[in-house]
Formats: sequence, structure tokens, C-alpha cells
Amino acid sequence: MSGSPDDDRLEELRQQKKEQLKQQQQQGGGDRETAQQAQREQAEQQKQALLKQHLTDGARKRLNTIKMSKPEFAEKAEQQILALAQSGRLQDQIDEEQMKDLLRELKPDSQSFNINRR
Repeated sequence: MSGSPDDDRLEELRQQKKEQLKQQQQQGGGDRETAQQAQREQAEQQKQALLKQHLTDGARKRLNTIKMSKPEFAEKAEQQILALAQSGRLQDQIDEEQMKDLLRELKPDSQSFNINRR
């Protein structure tokens, strides 16, 4: 730099501090990601516990079957069941027939097209 030993030492200390800050930021980002992942896992566990509490075995099997083929639709059904449970509108467990009715209500109406040729 300017050749002064004090200036060189000061520049060296600045570089060391920058490196320390970079390392802390990288570690902090990893900690946040880990915390967010743990939070997501905890929320998923709570959701599964609520579903287990409010669904019979047959209804749970039906939901799992749907989850295999249509995960987005199954997620929508789970959200609906959780909303019903949290609002207090579920008195008993949902059995398989009630689950079928719920799934029919959530299923979007399929539009059919009739093509007439002249």
C-alpha cells in the first residue's frame, strides 16, 4: 500500500475481519436453513397427528392412495380436513364414506365437450 508497516498491518486486519464475516454469514445461512427444515418437519408431524386423530383407518388408506396418484389433490383434501377439525365442525372421526363425499366435493367438475360435425 503506502509502504508504512502500520498501514500494511491495518489492511491485513481488515482482510481477516472480512473473511470472518463471510464465514459467519455462510454459517448463519446454514443455521437458518436447518431451523426452517426442522420447523417444516414439526409442522408435518403435527398435521399427520391431527389427521390420524380425525380419520378412521379406511379413510386414511383412501387418502394415502390418492396421495400416490394425485399429490396436489390429496394436499387440498388434507387442508380441508384440518380446517374442519380446527374450526370444530368435526364431531367424530371421518370414515371412508364421508371421505368419499368430501373428495367428490373437492373434485373439480370435469367439463365435457360435445363436438357436432356438420
